[in-house]
Amino acid sequence: MEQNNYPAAPDNTAVRVALWRALHVVIDAPPHILEDTIGLQLIAPDPNWRERPDMDPVFTRGLRASIVGRARFIEDLLIEQHKKGVTQYVLLGAGLDTFAQRRPDIASQLRIYEIDQPGTQAWKQRRLEELGFHLPDSLQFVPVNFEISSWWEELTAAGFDTGQPAVVACTGVSMYLTQEAIAATLHQVAQLAKGSILAMTFLLPSELLAEADRPLLDIAKKGAAAAGTPFLSFFAPGEIAAAARSAGFKHVAIVNTENITEQYFTGRSDDLRPITGEEFLLAVT
Repeated sequence: MEQNNYPAAPDNTAVRVALWRALHVVIDAPPHILEDTIGLQLIAPDPNWRERPDMDPVFTRGLRASIVGRARFIEDLLIEQHKKGVTQYVLLGAGLDTFAQRRPDIASQLRIYEIDQPGTQAWKQRRLEELGFHLPDSLQFVPVNFEISSWWEELTAAGFDTGQPAVVACTGVSMYLTQEAIAATLHQVAQLAKGSILAMTFLLPSELLAEADRPLLDIAKKGAAAAGTPFLSFFAPGEIAAAARSAGFKHVAIVNTENITEQYFTGRSDDLRPITGEEFLLAVT
């Protein structure tokens, strides 16, 4: 595997997500949906990072709410499943996720497998060590060159127990994949042990968005294309649910923006709320 072909840094999307999570803590009113400034420490951006166009506090309001809302939802789901005995957590496209560093009380009781590109993984490990974060044995970095390697084979080689259930999270990834690749991923995850849960975000097509949110999606699509990572897949809820059932999942549910808003954003003094457009597929083997 020629890992040197990969840039020794996270991609722009991973950086932006981490900065939005920090921006939520810096400028939004408490209580915060998610307390995460570790990603900001990893990136160590220019002191004027908040002046970046993609950090505009008004323009990014709904976007950063969506980011912290989905992260909180995943973590609450994981903690709930851990109480039921699940001890394996897989992050497909982990990026700059910091759960293992922010929640050592829970992470120490799990086997966590972060799957991402080799360059991103190496950069993240190096930065965590430079900042003095302990890398526990329970945290496994699983570098995968997706063009020539199987993430499933690399995951099992890293010690993942296929006989035990797991929570598999895949957030902010599906829009960059072809529908064929998404179907293959669904089929693979559906082979996990009984009781495993997949939580995957997906983007709605423009016509299903609130009219006020459509310009934001258009801007995001143009930005992704300009960065060389165009959006490839959009799903209506019924379409992604049907794909999951076809892959072999027994129980399928959709968690929409309204559900996330009601669960985490009700009664806020600043009226912060996520934009429409990104929803959750919850599929249980």
